[in-house]
Amino acid sequence: MSEITRKHTNTRMSQIVTHNGTVYLAGQVGTPGASVAQQTQDCLDSIDKLLAEAGSDKSRILQAVIWLADMSDFEEMNGVWDAWVPEGQAPARACGEAKLARADFTVEIIVTAAA
Repeated sequence: MSEITRKHTNTRMSQIVTHNGTVYLAGQVGTPGASVAQQTQDCLDSIDKLLAEAGSDKSRILQAVIWLADMSDFEEMNGVWDAWVPEGQAPARACGEAKLARADFTVEIIVTAAA
């Protein structure tokens, strides 16, 4: 049976779960109340740090799911996202609108990557 590793775990969730060479990250959010661009950058910085801790990096992301509090922020978020994704390494991606955990969150990003 394959080992499951969990890091930064509390009673509700783990920030990193690894299993069978796959890294699953919890949804990452940015600084509450900051601009969409800044919250996006904060999410991506957290993702970089967590993937490195799990032995992976952004070039190995398989899938990303992005939630925006308002789809009118799509272009602003994409401006930061597009500059971050390595050329030729874009993951499968979905982006939708959702009511996020707090009213001052505008972006949440969830990724799955190869270890």
